[in-house]
Amino acid sequence: MTKEPRLESAAPEAPLAIVCGGGSLPFAIADAVTRRGRPIILFALRGFADPERVAPYPHHWLPLGKYGWLVRTARKEGCREMILIGSVVRPALSQVRLDFATVRQLPRLVRIFRGGDNHLLSGLVQALEQDGLRVLGAQEVAPEILVPEGLLGAHAPSTRDRDDITRGLALIATMGPFDVGQAAVVANNHVLAIEAIEGTDEMLFRIAELRRRGRIRAHERSGVLIKAPKPGQDQRVDLPTIGPHTIEAVTGAGLAGLAVVAGETIVAEADRAVVAADQAGLFVIGVPAHGSSR
Repeated sequence: MTKEPRLESAAPEAPLAIVCGGGSLPFAIADAVTRRGRPIILFALRGFADPERVAPYPHHWLPLGKYGWLVRTARKEGCREMILIGSVVRPALSQVRLDFATVRQLPRLVRIFRGGDNHLLSGLVQALEQDGLRVLGAQEVAPEILVPEGLLGAHAPSTRDRDDITRGLALIATMGPFDVGQAAVVANNHVLAIEAIEGTDEMLFRIAELRRRGRIRAHERSGVLIKAPKPGQDQRVDLPTIGPHTIEAVTGAGLAGLAVVAGETIVAEADRAVVAADQAGLFVIGVPAHGSSR
C-alpha cells in the first residue's frame, strides 16, 4: 500500500526568526514553537521588547533602522522563515537611524512608509521575501493562539449586545479600505469610538474618560468592544490581538464585554484573560467573520 507523502515545512529544522516587539505575545509564540521541537531566535526590537523577558531565549537586539543587519544576521543564523509579532509604535522615517544596507533600500522604504499600518507592514513583508526570508503568520506556527468560535468564559452577551456586535463588525468592514484601525466600541446601536493611531487600549481609556465626564450616557456595563481584521489585510502580520490587558481596559471603560472574529484574532495568555473576564463579569466571544453574532 502506497503511503501518502508527508507534507512538512520548507525548513523544519532551521531556526525560526521571531522579530519581537512589546507585550507578552512574542514569548508565548516562542514557547509554543519550542514545544514543537523547533529552535527559535528572537530579534528583539530595542526600546519595545522587555529585556527581562527576552533574556532566557536565544536572541539578538535589533535597533530600528537596521533592516540590512537583520537580513544578514538571520541568514547567518540559518533562518529561512520569520514572523513579526508584538506591539510597536510606528516611528517617523526621519527619526530612524539607518544602516548602510538599509539606506540602499531607502526609495522602497519611503514608499511603504507613505500609507497606513497595513500598507507599511505589507511592504515590509514584501521586502523581506524579496531578500529571501519567508514571512509566516504567528497562527501558522502556533495555531492554538487563535480565538475559537463561541464563548470563552462564563458570561454571555445579551440580545442588545449581539446587535451592537453586528453593527461593529459592519463598521470595521466598511472602514477597511481606509486602512484605519481594527476595533470599535458600540453601545445601544450607537458608535462610541473607532480605533485610529492610538491603538485599542488608548481608545478604551478615552471611553473611560468620557464616562467620567458624563459624555457617555449609556449606563455602566453596556457597550461592546469589537475587534476584527481589516478586509484584505495580510494575515501574516498585525492580526487583532486580545489578552489580559484588554480585559482590564474593557473593564475600566465600563463595557459589557468584547467580541472578536474567531480564527482571525490572537489571544495572548488565554487562561489569564478568561479568568479576568469571568471575575469582572464580562463576556468574551468569538464570532464569524463579517457576519451576525447570533
